[in-house]
Amino acid sequence: MTAAPALEVRDVFRIFRSGPVETVALRGASLRIEPGEFVALVGPSGSGKSTLLQVAAGLDEPSAGSVWIAGTPQAGLSAEERTRIRSRQLGILFQRDNLWNHLTAMENVALAAQLAGRRDARSRAMQLLDELGLKTRANHRPAALSGGEQQRVGIAIALVNDPSLILADEPTGELDRASEHLVVEQLDRSRKVRGSALLVVTHSEEIAASASRVLRMVDGTCR
Repeated sequence: MTAAPALEVRDVFRIFRSGPVETVALRGASLRIEPGEFVALVGPSGSGKSTLLQVAAGLDEPSAGSVWIAGTPQAGLSAEERTRIRSRQLGILFQRDNLWNHLTAMENVALAAQLAGRRDARSRAMQLLDELGLKTRANHRPAALSGGEQQRVGIAIALVNDPSLILADEPTGELDRASEHLVVEQLDRSRKVRGSALLVVTHSEEIAASASRVLRMVDGTCR
C-alpha cells in the first residue's frame, strides 16, 4: 500500500478581515509533500508563505479548502485534537521565539518531549542536545546562548517527538553563514535518518539548493 502524503494542502484560501477591508493571503494554494521529501518554499515577502505554514501546522484555520496530515483531514478537529497532532506528529521551527526564556535549553527540550507523551523526556532532550553540539550548553537559558545556539535548541525541540513532518519558517534568516550551514545540515540529517518530510519557508539559496524540490509562492498560490 502506498503511504499517504506527509502533507497535502488542497485549494486553500485564507482571508483576513479588518472591518470592511479584506486581505486575501492565500488564493487556492495547493501542495503535496511525500514522506521523506525536502521541499523549499520561496517567494517575495507578503506572498503568503508564512500564512501557508501556519495553516499547514494547524495554528490557523483556512477560510476555504482543506489540509491533510499523513492522510488525516484536519477539518472539524477540535483545538485539543490539533494540539495533540502538533505535539506528536509535527516538528515546528520558527525564525525566532522557539524557546521559553525562563527555562534552560534542557528544560525547553524536555518540556516539548513531555508534551509529546515521551516518558524519557530528559534523556531524549540530552541526546538531541548532544547530537547538536550543545551538551555543555544544556543548563544555559536562552539569553546566555548565541543566535545559532538558540536555533539549534529550537531544532532539538522540533525533533524531540520524531515527527513525520517538519515545518520551518525562515529558520536561518538571522544567522551567520556557519550557523546557517549547521542548521541546514541538521534538518536534512533528520530527514535522512528519521524519514521526516521537510517543508522550509526560506530566502536562503543554500536551503533551496539542498532541497529535493523548490516551490514558489506568488500572490497566495504555489507554483
